[in-house]
Amino acid sequence: MSVPRVTIGPMDKVRQIRLAKDAMDRDWADPDLDLDAVAAHAGYSRYHFIRVFRETYGETPGQYLTHRRIERAEEMLRGADLSVTEICHLVGFSSLGTFSARFKARTGLAPSEYRTEHVGRGAALIPGCYAMLWAGGFPTARDTARDTARTATSKKRPGPAAAYGDGEESPDEFPDDRRAEP
Repeated sequence: MSVPRVTIGPMDKVRQIRLAKDAMDRDWADPDLDLDAVAAHAGYSRYHFIRVFRETYGETPGQYLTHRRIERAEEMLRGADLSVTEICHLVGFSSLGTFSARFKARTGLAPSEYRTEHVGRGAALIPGCYAMLWAGGFPTARDTARDTARTATSKKRPGPAAAYGDGEESPDEFPDDRRAEP
């Protein structure tokens, strides 16, 4: 008994590749982002996924991910008061040398030169402590050990928190609020 072959139409292929690209967009800062896990989102082997991704987007998944990380690093270099090493790790590179070489290849400037050239053209720099808090800081040894069993794209994301004023608080929660009522 033979198993019938299932053919996938061109729109289904694009949809599958887009799912994998969305996973890369979501987890771009994770240095452990795994090509096998991303390819699994598309339902392809890693080698077929690389070929199809290149045909669809004109670059390999690795090149796409590097471009995303460099774009984020450019934003941080322009707007955050962090060292180049801190930015390197926050955007998902584990090696400062690799980060600097890829950054220079993409922008034509070393990260420190880029910062010198682009700082001062906009708002004041965000203090590093706030930028680190916003980015989640560096993982601790305990966090790293716990996350080794999970791939980057399989991590659970917390749901959106309620915004201030969404009706979660009641007027009785703030008894010291002595504002005059209109």
